[in-house]
Amino acid sequence: MLLIAGTVPDLNFPLVFGPALLEGRSLKVGEHRIPVLRGTPALVAAAIQASRFAGSEPPHVLLAGDTGRGGGSRLVYQYLVENAAHLGADTLTFHYLQPEVDWHNRILMALDALPRPPVRIADAGFMYAAKMSGYASAYDLFTPDVGELAFLADEKAPHPFYTRGFILHQDENAPELIERAYLHDNAAKYLLVKGASDLFASRDQIHWRVDAPSWEAMEAMGGTGDTLTGMASALIAGGMDMERACHLAALANRQAGVLAKPTPASQVAAIVEVLFEALKQCGQEKIRDHE
Repeated sequence: MLLIAGTVPDLNFPLVFGPALLEGRSLKVGEHRIPVLRGTPALVAAAIQASRFAGSEPPHVLLAGDTGRGGGSRLVYQYLVENAAHLGADTLTFHYLQPEVDWHNRILMALDALPRPPVRIADAGFMYAAKMSGYASAYDLFTPDVGELAFLADEKAPHPFYTRGFILHQDENAPELIERAYLHDNAAKYLLVKGASDLFASRDQIHWRVDAPSWEAMEAMGGTGDTLTGMASALIAGGMDMERACHLAALANRQAGVLAKPTPASQVAAIVEVLFEALKQCGQEKIRDHE
């Protein structure tokens, strides 16, 4: 089972845990409805579509409202620490959470104590917490964009705000940033770097690069990096090996742009609506490639 832990940008949203369903352009978790915009809701919606493609159960979510002050994030942290033994997740994806090193380390200890710790995937704020704690290498997959990768590559930066200016976060510098992040043990076992070109890397090499198809307007849309992480998480949870899952997710995310034909004014929900079809098309293409 895939569990996604993150936040919703609504201070009045309570702590919720349970399976997530997609109804139109909204998520439904219990009696709660959440619009699919950017952030964790977009990640969850994409994971639902990929779970459907993989024939696996919908993801469960652990969410709380947080607009940047950290209260909701701490509720999520506390729930994870207190209930780690009962979550039932074999893949756990952490997303938009205020980075707090002490809480991060308590969660890591709770997960390490399990008989079968889940696959650990981190993006956004929780990825920052993992790096700041010094335990980035305890994770299986990070999914940074190039700006976030620059923070991972800066061994001296205690917080993303303090990433040193000479470490340039431009797409063409991604290979150098990847190498530097691994040199200082500030990266997970694998990196899925999101950008104009999507890269999949490990400590020893860049395994592949995907830069087509490309729909220019997607570069201006918020949430398309979240959908990529969501699909990869669900495909991994569905039993696909990590490299193949990330590759299919990267291809499908781009193909969704071709299918949805968004404009810069479009919302990420338009991409989510066509992800299942994009996964089918790209999955069939990969099968043909190996015949």
